[in-house]
Amino acid sequence: MSENNQLRDVFAAIADPTRRRLIHLLAEAEELPLHELTSQFPMGRTAVSKHLTILKEAGLVLDRKVGRETRFRLNASPLKEIQDWVAFYSKYWSMNMLRLNQLLEEEEE
Repeated sequence: MSENNQLRDVFAAIADPTRRRLIHLLAEAEELPLHELTSQFPMGRTAVSKHLTILKEAGLVLDRKVGRETRFRLNASPLKEIQDWVAFYSKYWSMNMLRLNQLLEEEEE
């Protein structure tokens, strides 16, 4: 579980391609109503709402009511956890590739 004590793990939330697509759509707009998000998927409003709920539980999506409509926007700050994790392994692989390169150069000599 995330250090932020969130209801749902950020890694689990972004594991699904539909949820990653929702994040992408929300990143491109200030906020979007549910009907606009639903129009981007070959599934119904209920299915899209379930995906948005998972993203909300992970802290990745915020919503607000405007009349009878619910509008959603991205809260990207929980993605920092993923960025940090990837950065650690990126450094790990860079170091290993550097070592491999040094070994290959030594072998050529």
